[in-house]
Amino acid sequence: MKSACRNRTPYGYNRGRNWNTGNSRRKTNMILRKAFFTFALMGLVSAASFAQDEKAAEKPAEAAAETQEKQAAEEPVTPAYDFTVAFNHDRTDVKNQGSTGTCWCFATASFLESELLREGKGEYNISEMFIVKNIYMDKAFNFVHRNGKANFSEGALSHDFIRAASRHGLVPEEVYDGLDEGVTQHSHGEMVTLLEGMLTNLVKKGGSPSKKWDDAFRSVVDAYLGKAPTEFNFKDKSYTPKSFAESLEFDAKDYVNLTSFNHHPFGEECVLEIPDNFSSGSYLNVPIDQVVATIDHAIENGFTVAWDGDVSERTFNRSRGLAIMPANPSRRDAFRKPGEEVMYTQEMRQETFESHSLTDDHLMHLTGIAHDNVGNKYYIIKNSWGTVGEHDGYLYMSEAYVRAKTIAITLHKDGVPKKAATKPQASK
Repeated sequence: MKSACRNRTPYGYNRGRNWNTGNSRRKTNMILRKAFFTFALMGLVSAASFAQDEKAAEKPAEAAAETQEKQAAEEPVTPAYDFTVAFNHDRTDVKNQGSTGTCWCFATASFLESELLREGKGEYNISEMFIVKNIYMDKAFNFVHRNGKANFSEGALSHDFIRAASRHGLVPEEVYDGLDEGVTQHSHGEMVTLLEGMLTNLVKKGGSPSKKWDDAFRSVVDAYLGKAPTEFNFKDKSYTPKSFAESLEFDAKDYVNLTSFNHHPFGEECVLEIPDNFSSGSYLNVPIDQVVATIDHAIENGFTVAWDGDVSERTFNRSRGLAIMPANPSRRDAFRKPGEEVMYTQEMRQETFESHSLTDDHLMHLTGIAHDNVGNKYYIIKNSWGTVGEHDGYLYMSEAYVRAKTIAITLHKDGVPKKAATKPQASK
């Protein structure tokens, strides 16, 4: 069969073709064949050599792998986190602060609810929003009377709750929850934006504010949180907020606040310079060792503690329910098994405070002590972000984390060790 691509003439070949080209082609083909066989032979030799080199290279790698496997078998393997609870005192259910910056109120309310349980007064659900609403009013007066040179935000501290409860009283959650009908989640963003705008423009206006500004401010708070009760019935009894607090035998003088920083003398009261301390509340300043010893003593003797600290570290993980200070922060298995941690000194704490890497972020309720499977100590922390994470709203916070990231604590004065060098004074 003729090739369809071949162009032929009646003479069998293209006109003008040199007949010597056929001989040249045959010679060329012979040369190419010889070259092909030569390169093929060289390739076989090279492949054999490469295979030998590859096998030789594999021997050290195999030996290293065998050595590593042997070492791994001989080295102790740290198992995954497994906690043994030493103490975990009575507490109420985990709550959810929602989209608000009111952790301080949820933490302190939970703390006071545990106080009532500890004192044998039964289980109560204290209204956070009753205290929050009164604190908003206190902050507004503070902002206006300081001509705007003060902090107005959703944040506050445990001593603010204690002070507000002493001044305004307490209310059960079932009487006042600060939520519209059908709403289950707190959200204060829009309200706070309006309130900040009102106060800022009032101050910018200059001159003396009228006596109506606080009524206008209160009306906005009422529109979002509802009017708080001045009288109410609870368990077949009639109360005012003040009389209800009295019925619980609440006394602000029973509670003390401790902090630990070098720029204030130890053993003396100080006003802590953090943004949420709008009321200029005072703390007894003691070494961090004494803070930790006080926490331990309190928990070991049936008390719980309201904790204020920094949760901005990547090693604070609410999903895992862990807060740790790994010596190697990039350790990939840090949330899977225990490892070496950094124990902060007093000087390290001071450095982080002055560089603003230790910040006042969040308040929670410390309810107990536990140990992991290699003996490290942790504090059991009740959060206010709902029943999230591996421990349903609780976290295990290592002692290393507490030493590094504690801003302050609040507790009952009877929870402070009697042999402490300096006895803290009650909240003012």
